[in-house]
Amino acid sequence: MPKGYWIVRVDVADEAQYKQYLAANGEAFKKYGARYLVRGGNFESVEGTSRARNVVLEFPSYEEALACYRSPEYQRALAFRKPASTGDLIIIEGYEGAQPG
Repeated sequence: MPKGYWIVRVDVADEAQYKQYLAANGEAFKKYGARYLVRGGNFESVEGTSRARNVVLEFPSYEEALACYRSPEYQRALAFRKPASTGDLIIIEGYEGAQPG
């Protein structure tokens, strides 16, 4: 079964409120088996647009990734993030097919 991923790009307008989101999201992430692959860090936008913060979370499955977003635990955390930031979040199924080379 392919893993699931959240790909998140965020611009934060209210750092204090965003910290409340960061404190609250761990409950849902732990419950659904999330693991950070990317959390901030240096980046260079070589095509298209970008945002100030980038995050990639890995979940055991696509279904778990969706369930986490829809969970009451994450929705409580999201209530802190939405007024404090503008962002893009996609939930995508991992690829398990042939690789280059």
